[in-house]
Amino acid sequence: MDILIVEDEAEIAQLIQLTLEKEGFSCRISRDGAIALRMFQEQAPDLIILDLMIPLLDGLEVCARIRQKPGVKDPYILMLTAKGEEIDRVIGLSTGADDYMVKPFSPRELVARVRALLRRSLRQGGQHQIYRTQHFIVDVEQRTISCQVGSQQPEILELTTLEFNLLSTFVSNPGRVWNRTQLIDKLWGDNFFGDERVVDTHVARLRKKIEPDPTNPIFVKTVVGVGYKFEDLPQTVLSPSKSPECFKQF
Repeated sequence: MDILIVEDEAEIAQLIQLTLEKEGFSCRISRDGAIALRMFQEQAPDLIILDLMIPLLDGLEVCARIRQKPGVKDPYILMLTAKGEEIDRVIGLSTGADDYMVKPFSPRELVARVRALLRRSLRQGGQHQIYRTQHFIVDVEQRTISCQVGSQQPEILELTTLEFNLLSTFVSNPGRVWNRTQLIDKLWGDNFFGDERVVDTHVARLRKKIEPDPTNPIFVKTVVGVGYKFEDLPQTVLSPSKSPECFKQF
């Protein structure tokens, strides 16, 4: 597994590199945001450990730009910062980070979180499965989700790794109500560290990409006091003028 470490403090970067290489990971280091983006474009890693306060482009900007350019490999992002306020965690996760650690941290915890993130991709293994609903097609093996309105050609959704896993979980279990704990276990595994409300952040980001009106969702619905469920009923008819962003080009 290839890991890109984006950290401007040399001692911390080297400590992270030595810790992870002892565990068998291959690591590269970038000391600023601009170089990190260039390294990402040259060779996309499996995971990025991204410090929030780095020169030229800060971690939030780097994270946002990476998530805006989905490719063959959409890396997991573990954000690091010396700040501990809740608002910083929320902002970091809302830009597309998958997890968040506050400095100082223990090497053991770092390894645990890295392994927990990388295990997510293994949960999608197995036989070739395709799930279909009225407007969505999920190809688990190819890791693609497409959406379709009427007789128009399906359009591939541009989703982050976490958004893909979240939507495929919903689509493969239509009508099931998921609480936050169940979604965390499904998407993050047993070694999740953080606030359960991170689920709400990622559901909101997913809704912006698939819902005609994210403030009044028709696909990913909130079950008050419980969690979320996915519905895509035959009577749900979308017109191109009122369809999700992925259809607006038609």
